[in-house]
Amino acid sequence: MNLEDKVRLNRDAIRDSTSYELAEYDINFLKRDENRPLRMQLELLKTETLLRENDIQSTVVIFGGTQIVPHDEAKARLVRAQNHLKDRPQDPVAIRDVARAKSILSKCHYYEAARKFGEIASGSSQNNHQKEFVIMTGGGPGIMEAANRGAFEIGAKSIGLNIELPFEQEPNHYITPELCFQFHYFAMRKFHFILRAAALVVFPGGFGTLDELFNTLCLRQTSRMQEIPIILFGRSYWDSIVDFQQLADEGVIADEHLSLIDYAETPEEAWKIITEYPKVD
Repeated sequence: MNLEDKVRLNRDAIRDSTSYELAEYDINFLKRDENRPLRMQLELLKTETLLRENDIQSTVVIFGGTQIVPHDEAKARLVRAQNHLKDRPQDPVAIRDVARAKSILSKCHYYEAARKFGEIASGSSQNNHQKEFVIMTGGGPGIMEAANRGAFEIGAKSIGLNIELPFEQEPNHYITPELCFQFHYFAMRKFHFILRAAALVVFPGGFGTLDELFNTLCLRQTSRMQEIPIILFGRSYWDSIVDFQQLADEGVIADEHLSLIDYAETPEEAWKIITEYPKVD
């Protein structure tokens, strides 16, 4: 190979090398471990920029379980579980599936309550250019879908902060498209849940719901965030899951920390707590 051919091949190799690619287009470089701080900063900045451009001033954050679905869907799940049990009447897994399906069916009213709350909050607060009390959810199914749906059905905007997971998690179909975000880092997602929050309403849910609830309670307890109402929806459920009073009786939280929590049984009651909550300048 003569020198001219070697130069030509080397030129092509230079242009094909990832080192020559603009850094902003080099995805493999951006995904390197040492660039994790940069990726986290981008997740922070992108969401903040677009929320500001859409005049989102404050949010009402809704947490709740992905498995709590509309009545028809919950009923269909129970029928499938019961049919499966007929074929395997002694199977402990099939017996357990029927019991769990019955439990979910008994909670489907929470889906309707979350949908109604999304409608009430959105209809009361999006009549001006600057958007207040905008519904913000984790963007997934279940209770999150219901709250976004309530806003969608009256033509109001709502926000979804979806998360990249190895299972699930397509965003529900009721989020405002320009306000639907996908996160890789739970920490950045949690930051945006809190940043503009004017209230938190927590419906029955599992580990994720509890994680987000206790994260917010800890921040409120330690005065590391703005004062907002934290409303647990459905007291019978929450009293069966967490004994907050026992935490105080054990001395591991102060009695006054119990006042960080309110309870509501209806969408109207939850909205009343929010609108009557004293504003702090």
